Amino acid sequence: MLIVGCGDVGQRVAAALKSRTRVLALTSSAARVQALREQGIAPLVGNLDRRDSLARLAGLAQRVVYLAPPPSEGWTDPRVRTLLQALRLRTLPVQLVYGSTSGVYGDCQGEWVDETRTSHAATARAHRRVDAEAEVRFFGRSAGACVQLLRIPGIYASDRVGGTPRERLQKGTPVLCAEDDVFTNHIHADDLARACLAALWKGRPQRRYNISDDTVLKMGDYFDLAADLYGLPRPPRVPREGAQAQLPVMLLSFMGESRRLVNRRMKQELGLALRYPTVAEGLR
Repeated sequence: MLIVGCGDVGQRVAAALKSRTRVLALTSSAARVQALREQGIAPLVGNLDRRDSLARLAGLAQRVVYLAPPPSEGWTDPRVRTLLQALRLRTLPVQLVYGSTSGVYGDCQGEWVDETRTSHAATARAHRRVDAEAEVRFFGRSAGACVQLLRIPGIYASDRVGGTPRERLQKGTPVLCAEDDVFTNHIHADDLARACLAALWKGRPQRRYNISDDTVLKMGDYFDLAADLYGLPRPPRVPREGAQAQLPVMLLSFMGESRRLVNRRMKQELGLALRYPTVAEGLR
């Protein structure tokens, strides 16, 4: 199996697999080679921004998990296109799981959202993911590969860098007041890794899956919960107008979208039983 984007979640996927199958990982950093080897992962040095560095990936793996982020600018994702072109050079993979984002749905006004909902990306960041999803689905149809798109919300874990709200709470970063607040969705990094594996072996062809836990909380309530668990002060609440003057643009963009993800397909088709059904359990 080949992991493209072997960061925190990719390494969790590899850890669950290495006793059963050979795991390869693409890395653009030669400095990471030894660390990957120590985890039982076979590193392949290549750069998704350089097509000529990816030729050796063709024909190496029957299953691919793609977790690499798009570029930080633009409206498309040339990286996923470059990788898929490299995979076409020889024997094609039979299965490809692509880690996308729930941001492709855009703002849903707090409604429940399942995988049949039309994408309505509102940011360039989300548009890049919509473009990548289209490339992956076309690859599946044209190459005869079984592909799954995992739509992933906020990832958290206590052993993940920046994986809990603790640092933000310590800074006293404000959240929206109740009347302006938005619903937010979460998945523990371990459950996400297990979802990637479940999709590899149980996912239906050309299928989208919301990979989210059962938490139903607005963002401010999530931070209040975390503050109480950590014994820290709850964050101050501000109206949306006040937030615009105090918070960075990236954070404001998350506060501008509200939705509740339906995870029924993940549970019924992939058979995933969550180890951390809610953030309350996961943060503890």
